Amino acid sequence: MSHLQPVPSGTPVPDQAPVADLGALLRQSARGDQQAFAALYDATSARLHGLVLRVIRDPAQAEEVTQEVFLQVWRTAARFDEAKGSPLAWLMTLAHRRAVDRVRAAEAVSRQDTSYHQNNHVVDHDSTAEAAEKSMEARRVRAALAELTPVQREALELAYFGGYTHAEVAVMLDLPVGTAKTRIRDGLIRMRDAIGVGQ
Repeated sequence: MSHLQPVPSGTPVPDQAPVADLGALLRQSARGDQQAFAALYDATSARLHGLVLRVIRDPAQAEEVTQEVFLQVWRTAARFDEAKGSPLAWLMTLAHRRAVDRVRAAEAVSRQDTSYHQNNHVVDHDSTAEAAEKSMEARRVRAALAELTPVQREALELAYFGGYTHAEVAVMLDLPVGTAKTRIRDGLIRMRDAIGVGQ
């Protein structure tokens, strides 16, 4: 499924299928309908690829991960439950998880390389002090995040750690854009106050 077959020319497939149609396309895909899956791909691939690219920041890897996401969609479309959220939110969640997994895997390799380098080189005092300062700052940020309400933390993590726009956060959490912005803004204010107290 890494390379989709083109939809026959006689089949009317809009460039951007209405969001309401995505659920039907997912249900048809779950039954093995390749034409419906191609339409689903056409309607959502640009958006999912854009999201993956923002997380991974490497075009070649982002393209590869996007294809992996659609392979996963093809295999697991039957698991989509409309009662738990919109089709687009489900697709974006799958894409985000896979992109984050790829970043974490790359970071793990990088940490192994760094660990090897550090174990085989003398670390000077400046580097040690800098590492300690970063560690303290990370602890303060984690403590501040813990002060947020769950809905604020979820919105803030998607926006600032996931790299999503306010509009994308709204889609993923099934909220009006204004509500998503408010949660993010209120979360930032509470974090700023919490970090300020520790200074």
